[in-house]
Amino acid sequence: MDALEKILDKVTDWVRKLIEALLSPDAQPEAELIPIPIDDRTSRH
Repeated sequence: MDALEKILDKVTDWVRKLIEALLSPDAQPEAELIPIPIDDRTSRH
């Protein structure tokens, strides 16, 4: 049972950290990808 309690504590801690990260007001938004034009006419030779 001791091992089960350790696993449960770790999972509980992980879930708590995940919820805090998701609800945190200073969470960084995912960076928006910028399309880069590629001139592939030169690569077809």
